[in-house]
Amino acid sequence: MLYLYLDESGDLGFDFVNKKPSKFFVVTILAVKGNEANRCLINGVKKTLKRKLNPKNKRKRIVEELKGTKTTIEIKEYFYKQICDLDFAVYSIVLNKRRVYQSLVKQKSRVYNFIARQVLDQIPYENAEQKVELTIDKSKSKPEIVEFNKYIYRELESKIDPAVPLNIYHVNSIENCALQAVDLFSYAIFEKHERRKKEWYDIIKGKIKYDSIYLPDK
Repeated sequence: MLYLYLDESGDLGFDFVNKKPSKFFVVTILAVKGNEANRCLINGVKKTLKRKLNPKNKRKRIVEELKGTKTTIEIKEYFYKQICDLDFAVYSIVLNKRRVYQSLVKQKSRVYNFIARQVLDQIPYENAEQKVELTIDKSKSKPEIVEFNKYIYRELESKIDPAVPLNIYHVNSIENCALQAVDLFSYAIFEKHERRKKEWYDIIKGKIKYDSIYLPDK
């Protein structure tokens, strides 16, 4: 069983004159091998929420999820210690937005799908013998979900054994602890490129198998 969790950091705004969008847009996939590793990863998120963010003496306001932008480095490090020995890997592509063709600037869904597929292309599927599950933080409209699923199914069918089912799910990250984990990892990569902050990145870098800029500066 191969579990894939996809999330993004940054934004797909391209108006660098009148607004202040991020310079980079990051798509990250957390690949977890096996049911046991997946279960332990989820438990690691739950344990961190319970012990560090919602202890018994501070439950007036419940924190429902871990977020890369809001979680302190100390809590991130605590979480990582719970799961660092599990069989998982992180794959990420960083889009340099300033070099995106002008004709694609308004086709944000197309850009997102393309970058997501580029990340999926980096994952080894040889050991996926039972099933591949791809779970994405639900942020798309219904037509965009249909378009995304159709595109990904078409692109991956040549990489995955026809006997191995591929299922794609779009769910809210509050309802899925593993999506919260990939949010933390994606933010580490985003911070490294966007702000040149590497403290969190350096902690998890042993699990990062792919981190590449798409359309780098010339």
